[in-house]
Amino acid sequence: MLRKRLLPALGLLSLGLQFSLASPTLADDWLRFRGPNGTGLASSSESPPIEWSEEKNLRWSLDLLGPGHSSPIVVGDKVFLTCWTGYGVDDEESGKPEDLKRHLLCVDRASGKLLWERAVAARLPEDEYAGMFAEHGYASHTPVSDGQYVFCFFGKSGVHAFDLEGNPVWQAEVGEGLDQRKWGSASSLILTDELVIVTAGPESGTLYGLDKKTGETRWNANVGLSGMWGTPLLAPVDEKRTDLVVGVPDEVWGLNPATGKLRWYCDGIEGGSVNSSPVLADSVVYMIDGRNGDALAVRVGGKGDVNQSHVVWHESHRGRISSPIVHDGLLYWISSGVLNCVDAATGERVYQERLNTSDNSATRGPSRRGGRGGQDYGSPVVAGDHLFYINRRGIGVVVQLGKQFKQLATNTFDGASGDFSATPAIADGQLFIRSTKKLYCVAEPTDS
Repeated sequence: MLRKRLLPALGLLSLGLQFSLASPTLADDWLRFRGPNGTGLASSSESPPIEWSEEKNLRWSLDLLGPGHSSPIVVGDKVFLTCWTGYGVDDEESGKPEDLKRHLLCVDRASGKLLWERAVAARLPEDEYAGMFAEHGYASHTPVSDGQYVFCFFGKSGVHAFDLEGNPVWQAEVGEGLDQRKWGSASSLILTDELVIVTAGPESGTLYGLDKKTGETRWNANVGLSGMWGTPLLAPVDEKRTDLVVGVPDEVWGLNPATGKLRWYCDGIEGGSVNSSPVLADSVVYMIDGRNGDALAVRVGGKGDVNQSHVVWHESHRGRISSPIVHDGLLYWISSGVLNCVDAATGERVYQERLNTSDNSATRGPSRRGGRGGQDYGSPVVAGDHLFYINRRGIGVVVQLGKQFKQLATNTFDGASGDFSATPAIADGQLFIRSTKKLYCVAEPTDS
């Protein structure tokens, strides 16, 4: 069990580290994977348009340098995302691993023009671009920002910090390992006021707390972490305490984010892997995942084994890769083209409805296997009372939130190509959709 290795494996504990959630400079920005604290909920109630196409409500589109499945983030007047080039780009000619480069792209939010890009060379040997690994490739970790710097996780090539003009600030190595399952690495970074939290499973089986200013290791927990590709979250308990919540195979952990020490744990997702990310609402963490159809809700703030004291419910609701979202007491998630809705307080099903995407066939990615996730890799996001979701074929659906299922629109870009596995971003009524080929900005037309 991974938890048994957590406490004795702690190293480089930081003494006297003051902790709080990172404070973004602009409240409506989308600074990390799935936006504010990974909730998937836009800070602004302003909703993007519910209909779009090449001719309608498309503010701009940008051809990307290479593929990637990381999500875009929005920092003021800039949009950041990652991609890769040199190897595994073309199905006809995959290239050589030594030519692999990962890139951070900075895009002007108003015009869609590429402002700058920074390339990071691969640290060999790299994962082979084949089989399940080809379902997401070499740019799946979404960058994160505090409004002053952008932090990127590039697997074996390390964690990199840049200022908003693209100047490198620091680089930190977090391991040289390769994923034993050959599925690769995907967990995204998150921030506290002082730390960058890194989930380096395939690279070293280790959780890291890196100094945000220098990249130095404040703490690490080498727990043999494996079989998880989700992103942790921060759960405020009271004015003095916040838990770092991590979903791992078979368990959920609550850690001290300032030291990495284990505070609490409970039974979690069975089946040997966790693909989706936890979500927080009203001091309760929700997880939906697993081949065995596991779903649970656990209240944060406990101590030790909290299975009897803090688990709110543990039910059989099947999910897979897409992460859940909570809005007005209802928990939503998507699996195999079906939108599921349950009561967040009880876990009881409210509805289960197939989305009309005009094409409900299982989508096959580059590996031609579909990753058993079918068409659903990205996660839904919410603005106002609208849920937005993009499947792997680029078909976007908009659903009215509430206890009655109501799909409002089905959208696509004419002639769209590539894989739309990335979760979209929302900021100030703009919807940013990313494929392996392009970045799109969907918004109402400007007065000009």
